[in-house]
Parts: sequence; C-alpha cells; structure tokens
Amino acid sequence: MFFTLAIAELYVILQDKSVIMNKILFAALAALLLFSSCANEFNKVYMTSNVPYKYEYAKECFANGKWTRATTLLTDMITVLKGTDNGQESLYMLAMAQYNNKDYEGAAKTFKSYFKAYPKGYYAEMAEFYAGQSLYESTPEPRLDQSATVSAISAFQEFLDLYPDAKLKPVAQQRLFALQDKLVRKELLNAQLYYDLGPYFGNCNNGENNYEACIITAQNALKEYPYSKLREEFSILLMKSKYELAQQSVDNKKMERFQDAEDECYGFINEFPDSKERATAERYINKCKDYISTHSNESAIPTFGRD
Repeated sequence: MFFTLAIAELYVILQDKSVIMNKILFAALAALLLFSSCANEFNKVYMTSNVPYKYEYAKECFANGKWTRATTLLTDMITVLKGTDNGQESLYMLAMAQYNNKDYEGAAKTFKSYFKAYPKGYYAEMAEFYAGQSLYESTPEPRLDQSATVSAISAFQEFLDLYPDAKLKPVAQQRLFALQDKLVRKELLNAQLYYDLGPYFGNCNNGENNYEACIITAQNALKEYPYSKLREEFSILLMKSKYELAQQSVDNKKMERFQDAEDECYGFINEFPDSKERATAERYINKCKDYISTHSNESAIPTFGRD
C-alpha cells in the first residue's frame, strides 16, 4: 500500500515537473522567436534605402533605450542627413546614444563634432557640456596616465567660458574640482614613489636623487594646488625628504641641508600643529640642531693653502 502511494506521488511530481519544464521551454522558445523576429526587422530597416523610415525607427530605438541599434542606424545615416532638417537632431542623438552605451570616447568626439558643425545650434550648450562629461567618465584611476583627465578639465573649462550662466554650471564646477583632485593625487603618488625609492639610485641619472625628485614634485604640487585637501600629505613628504637628503649628503652640503630641513620642520609644525607627524617633525628638529651645533665651528676654521 505504502509503495503504491509512493509511486503515485512520484508520478504526480514528475508530471508537475514536466509541466514546469514545458513552460520554461515554451517561454525560451517564444523569446527566441521574438528575438529572431526583432533581429530580422532591424536588419530589414538597416538595409532599406527609405531614409525617413529608417530615421524614425532609429528614434524609436533611442526612445526605448536600445542604444546599440540607435547608434548603428544613426552612424549609417549621419552623412546623408547632414544639411537636412534632421541634421542637428541626428548628430546629437547619436552622441547621446554613444554616451548612454558607455562609449565615452566615441561620444566625446561626436559631441565635439556637433559643436563644431552647429556652434549656435539648438543642442550646442548640452553638446559642449557632455563633451566634458564623456571625457570625465573615461578618466582612469589616479595611478594611471592622466591625459584624459587633462582633456576633461580643458573641456569643462571651455564650457564654463562659453556658457558662464549655464544651468549646469554648478555640475561643471564640481567636475572640475574632482578632476583636479585626481591630478593632485597622481602627483602625491609620484612624490610618495620617489620617497619610497629613497637611496635607490637604479632609476636615477648621474647626479640625480630620489629625495630631491620627491622634494621638487611636492613643491610644484603645493605651488600649483595651494588649497588642495592633500596639502598636509605633500608637506609631510617634503619635510621627510629634506631630512633624509641632508642625512645622505656629502659633507660640504650637509650643513646647508640640515638647516633647510630644520626650517621645513618648523614651518610644518606652524601650519599643521595637530598633525599626526608632529612628533616626527620635533625629532627631526632635535637631530638637525645636534648636527648644526656639532659642526658649526668647522666652517669657522681657516683653511691654509700653499703660497
């Protein structure tokens, strides 16, 4: 009896699973047929010589978020539509489709092409903004090459110069600050790398020094970005590099460099009295004073040459 019931239950389960599998297969088949139908429709539109119909289909694809299809169709028609009533709209729509499809490099070029072709056009202001925005989206992390960041800064600056009262002015300014921060972080990473290399000379040419390279990089960054949020980090590297440089200098340069390091430490404490590296600065000051006091009389000792 029990065995018979078990067989019956198993049959019901299998029947249920069969129904479920049939539904899944049906849904998959329906989706495949729909996709095939859509693909065939798109191919027919792409191959048609009916430009107005093709353009309306491209607009429909754009409106439905089918960015790849819109891009493909619009790219194929841009030359034909140039100079027509749809010339402006088609070029701007192509740029936006590329942007939404995350083809930021292509979008930036197309937005620039629009602005060059229609500097007084209906979409000119937005095209100029999105040219910068596209470059902004394509900028890499700070440790990588920042050429795209420089280009994005230039694009947003151009936008602000051309449209000082634009509604998107606050957004453009925020983007500029973020891009500048990325450049500053790149410089900080460069300075930190020089400091970490320290006394290693394998990467230096004759007469060059990693600590000197760190000092120059940090000083230039502080001069170019005086209000950076990373000012303290640059100042820490500057102070430490000057002290380490003094330590490893040849005798005839030690006095001057220890004095310079001591001055840098005092300046650091004055600017950042609550810094986590204040104790380091104070320790450096004591060591600099020790050297200076120990060797200060040496410069006063006369040297006698031959007659």
